[in-house]
Amino acid sequence: MNFLRVRKVILSVLSAVLLFVSGYSLGVYGIDLDSLTRGKINRSLPANRLNVNFDLFWKVWDTLESNYYDKSKLVVGDMIYGAISGMVGAVGDPYTSFLTPDQNKIVEEDLSGSFEGVGIQIGFKGKNLAVIAPLPDSPAEKAGIKAGDFIIGIKDDTKGVDTVTTGININDAVKLIRGKAGTKVTLFLTRDGISETLIKEVTRQALDVPSVVLDFVGQDENIAHIKLLKFGADTKKEWEKAVEKINDKKPNAKLILDLRNNPGGYLQGAVDIAGYFVKKDSVIVIEDRSGQKTEFKTDISPKLDKYKLVILVNEGSASASEILAGALSEIKGIKLIGEKTFGKGTIQEPLQLEKGAGLHITTAKWLTPKGNWVHEAGLKPDIEIKDNEETTEDEQLQEAIRQVI
Repeated sequence: MNFLRVRKVILSVLSAVLLFVSGYSLGVYGIDLDSLTRGKINRSLPANRLNVNFDLFWKVWDTLESNYYDKSKLVVGDMIYGAISGMVGAVGDPYTSFLTPDQNKIVEEDLSGSFEGVGIQIGFKGKNLAVIAPLPDSPAEKAGIKAGDFIIGIKDDTKGVDTVTTGININDAVKLIRGKAGTKVTLFLTRDGISETLIKEVTRQALDVPSVVLDFVGQDENIAHIKLLKFGADTKKEWEKAVEKINDKKPNAKLILDLRNNPGGYLQGAVDIAGYFVKKDSVIVIEDRSGQKTEFKTDISPKLDKYKLVILVNEGSASASEILAGALSEIKGIKLIGEKTFGKGTIQEPLQLEKGAGLHITTAKWLTPKGNWVHEAGLKPDIEIKDNEETTEDEQLQEAIRQVI
């Protein structure tokens, strides 16, 4: 393979991505990996990037070509993806990342709710990989993995993986932890209040996670307990079915909106659901892009604004669920019950690139209707109560029942 032929190929790709980071779209350049490696596009460096010095990059490339012992490992496509991933990773934001086609497929599976894995949502607290939330009845929850646990190591003998998580990005972590049903992965965890490392071997399984789960609680079962587990592709449809069931079965019900262990998802989903509780044209979230602020307002007539409501949160409540909880708390004074939320206050825009690849880029931070930024601070509940792990009772839910009566 003639690696000198692809110098301009790599340079063109890197330059195009640099242009994107500067505010342009990759779609303008119609980047196609197959076309690049066949040399069928203009490989020249854009005029506004002529001063970018790639000498060190090419020196490393040439050294690999000349000295690496196994030339079969020098796959052009993989090296292009690796170069782009490294550039994006240099930004230092764990939520801004380039996704290969395989990684991008995993993200799409997450939002659809159907995948094979252990059933945890992960994110970062500072620079540390953390469990945002285990999914209900998932292998992770059954293994005793909890929201707030830090993942310090991952081991999977079938994949040949035994690694610490220092410096890992979110997509690589997901790829390592996820796998075929029936296979096992071992997670090494630390937890506040426990000095020793926790070792959890978890067997993966096929998971089909709904967005909304509805049941009725209380002495007369006149309290609708709505668990909102995520803001995914089917959330709006599932939410509408739950609201219809409440109105049909218990038109005078009181409501508990349970956002515990909801890791977020689509921002618009939080705006849509908030619209069921507040007046039309209410500001739900403010998007702040370098001082340029955009307000997201409700555009529907509220169907649940007359119902008495409380909201359950915990440290697994993140991103879009914090947006929803913060908006209803500030606009209507709805009580938040439980524990301080995760504190993810940035917005990522997913972009689809050529051949199924993707780019997730942090485009803004979000603020509550009153202009508060919860990033790393979280939302503090009005009534703080922990769930006692030594009992079978859900103390947080019981407190919510007492408060909504």
